[in-house]
Amino acid sequence: MMNEVRWGILGTAKIARTFIKAMAECYDTRVQAVASREYTRALEWAKEQGIPRVFGSYQEMLDSAEIDCVYNPLPNSMHAEWTIKALEAGLPVLCEKPFAANAAEARRVADVASQKRLPLGEAFMYRYHPQYDRIFGLIQDGALGVITTIRSAFSFRMHSRDNIIADAALAGGSLMDVGCYCVNLSRLVAGAEPIRVAAFERRTSVDDLMLGILEFPNNILAQLECGIESYARETAEIEGSDGSILIPSPWLPGNERATFLLRRGDREEVVNVPAANSYALEIEDFVRACRTRDPLRWSTEDAIANMRVIDALYESARAGAVVTV
Repeated sequence: MMNEVRWGILGTAKIARTFIKAMAECYDTRVQAVASREYTRALEWAKEQGIPRVFGSYQEMLDSAEIDCVYNPLPNSMHAEWTIKALEAGLPVLCEKPFAANAAEARRVADVASQKRLPLGEAFMYRYHPQYDRIFGLIQDGALGVITTIRSAFSFRMHSRDNIIADAALAGGSLMDVGCYCVNLSRLVAGAEPIRVAAFERRTSVDDLMLGILEFPNNILAQLECGIESYARETAEIEGSDGSILIPSPWLPGNERATFLLRRGDREEVVNVPAANSYALEIEDFVRACRTRDPLRWSTEDAIANMRVIDALYESARAGAVVTV
């Protein structure tokens, strides 16, 4: 069993700063190294973040024997390639969402992890927050009756097109960047995989805005909206025959107290959930799997299924037709 777990970070993405900050709340784990194709940039970044080792190439860090696992926040188009290379170097990987550029890539990555018998996770941190344990407990206890509809939105206004999110070659776009959260939550709440999807988009270099509908085999319908050209919007609502739950901060509940609104009949109840750091909980789950080789809370099959739905939504938007998943 590992003692202190040493992380290596691929690249210097903005989200990695949040990841490092959350790690300070985790027991017996630390960032040991960062790798970048621009050594000088990585050196400056490492000094700022207090990281002891810097590598001028990704592969050099993977081969260094100085790290125990890898966090991969590279552009979406590079997720599969470098996750596979890390796995082949014998290193467990926590890969930022979305898991890959498409479902076929996701399957290849998962197959390598299976062959190597290494932990591999997709970094959807939101689902680790205890507000979802409370919400799913209420649903399972029948508080909402029969679930009928799931609605979710995640959008923001990107002020410059000089951004990897707006680069099709890097697998950018609103669905890949933020809509993937909506897809993931819809599947999680429905407890099933959609059988058909329909989508419409506003597109320039990438999908700047997408509206989608998912049809599940248990008669649940989910509606999602994602965008990188709209005023910031983050919300989710779960509706049932006897009530509904409105989640005002579904993706970034934060470290302060989280709240959601439970409606049943003519009554409304504000439900408070204690503070928690979703990123830290995600890291702790991954470190546990690295130490024990027990399964992660969410499997690679879940990551592949999420990418399959994303693929279908893009196909529907292109074809202007309902698509079977």
